[in-house]
Amino acid sequence: MPTSLAGPGEPGPTMQGMHVPMTLTLLLLMQAPASTPAFAQVNATSDYLARMDGDGDGRVGLAEYLDWMSYAFDARDLDRDGVLSAEELPGGKGQAITREQHRERLAATFKKQDVNHDGSLSARELAAPPQ
Repeated sequence: MPTSLAGPGEPGPTMQGMHVPMTLTLLLLMQAPASTPAFAQVNATSDYLARMDGDGDGRVGLAEYLDWMSYAFDARDLDRDGVLSAEELPGGKGQAITREQHRERLAATFKKQDVNHDGSLSARELAAPPQ
């Protein structure tokens, strides 16, 4: 996985031929070391879907998506104040972000990925770059 991030409008990195959405790339980079093995074992889109799909219906709803994609934020929020300060961000620098701001950005990404607008992501939508 590359360590640099693509800029706005640029494609994110790929993983075994699969496009990895920028939000997921950020999540992977923000992960605390203790949670790295969980992602190291994910080898296909269906693995992501299975891990994110809390109710086992074969689709990822917004709440499931937000919960899955927010756990790295929570792991980095060492003082549990709901804000990632510069010191808590990778590299120890950057603009602070609240948990709510983070979840709002994730929700916007979810909406872009939900191309059929049914309120959930299929494996195909989950693997595709946001439109």
